[in-house]
Amino acid sequence: MLNDIFNILLPHVCLAGFIVLQLVLSVVMPIRRYKPARFVSLTGIALSIILLSTVQTEPQYFAFKDSLMADSYTLLFDFIILLCGFFVTLLSKNLVKTMKRNAYTFHAILLTALFGAINIISANDFLTLFISIEILSFSTYFLIACAKGYYSKEAAFKYLLTSAVSSGVFLFGVSYLYGITGSINFSLIYENIVQQNGSVMYSISAILIIAGLISKLALFPFANWVIDVYKGTETSILAFLSTIPKLAVFGIVCRLFVFPLSGSFELTFAVAFVSLITAFWANTYAIREKNVKAIFACSASANSSYAMLAACLVSVYNLSAVIFYLLCYVFMNLSVFAFLNIYGDKKIMNISDFKGIFYTNRGLAGAYIVSVLALAGIPITSGFVAKIYLFTAVASSGLIFIPFLLALLILTVFALFYYLKVIFPLFEECGKNTDEKVLHPVFSQKFVLVTTVLITIFIGIFPEKLIELCRFIAYNI
Repeated sequence: MLNDIFNILLPHVCLAGFIVLQLVLSVVMPIRRYKPARFVSLTGIALSIILLSTVQTEPQYFAFKDSLMADSYTLLFDFIILLCGFFVTLLSKNLVKTMKRNAYTFHAILLTALFGAINIISANDFLTLFISIEILSFSTYFLIACAKGYYSKEAAFKYLLTSAVSSGVFLFGVSYLYGITGSINFSLIYENIVQQNGSVMYSISAILIIAGLISKLALFPFANWVIDVYKGTETSILAFLSTIPKLAVFGIVCRLFVFPLSGSFELTFAVAFVSLITAFWANTYAIREKNVKAIFACSASANSSYAMLAACLVSVYNLSAVIFYLLCYVFMNLSVFAFLNIYGDKKIMNISDFKGIFYTNRGLAGAYIVSVLALAGIPITSGFVAKIYLFTAVASSGLIFIPFLLALLILTVFALFYYLKVIFPLFEECGKNTDEKVLHPVFSQKFVLVTTVLITIFIGIFPEKLIELCRFIAYNI
């Protein structure tokens, strides 16, 4: 067991140790000494990232009766999840100021969410996966509800209800799959399915399992929660909600498509139709929406549907496209919410509230514009390369999926309209009181915004090395 800890769980143990440390500090530290809490979290995340380099993955390493695994695929997702957690911790400075008494508890919950997310990626059986999902979900409830006010509590309650229903659907699917195969281990289920043709019950269980997981991605039929939850959630927590749970769920869903659920042809078409319906709903709903957070909620749902369509059409090329798309997407999203975090949560954040910001904050507004255009897929950004790569992967999956691709291409044109709708008010005259439009970011907020925008531009200009890495990881999954 000691060997397993050092080969796979050392980053996990490191995070767990810092969670305990935050809880201890919440008891012994005076209320006024809340600032060290962020430093402790940043140190824990940075040390966990360093310890990832010690994990053995040649070619795959299994531990604890094959319930956990490590390979290049898990390491990449763990690294990006922890990096996103580092950025979210930097963005949460203003939020923590409002909860001085509970600063250490907040950071303990944030680290717990990261712990659950990286355990999801490493899971190799459904029991470990379910426990890890619940760790992430319960942490997310509290993170959403931590901001003061009625709307954050309402958003947390809606997220709780949706997650409870989706967990029930997921467990139904797992119970049926266990009844068919006699195992909850991914590898053993895959061996069982290879030896015998999949039955109708197997396809039903596969669809239920994926339906339970995709609620975290705001895909149909669990998509409506995303609008209300985004509206009521503080912006630094939105940076968490729109990146880390999505990375964790996509990471495990792609592995499920490749191994234990690969024997269901019906699952592929069910997920493809769900993805198309979600893309249509999200892109058409956002056109008439005026709240900026709601628009980016629709954007998150639409982008998840694009990636999910490619993921369900399992091939090395498709998986590499999905991995590349996710890596690009998280940095674009972090830069968007970094700007909204600088803007603050004092206003409703309607589109009209952003009038004239470009004339008083040219640098910050310019970075925001680049990140929004990247989400829209405009050239010279990573979003353009990611969408081209993803849609090419769908096109290469067979003629039967060409109608799905054409529909998505049309819907991305619709999406361009609401992305531009978010940008145009920045150039409008705001009239008097221009001093109110001047933003005063702290260093950590500017650091996250500038860093993520530079990464977005750099990947858009030089994507080759990252694409090669994604193909290597997809080939060795």
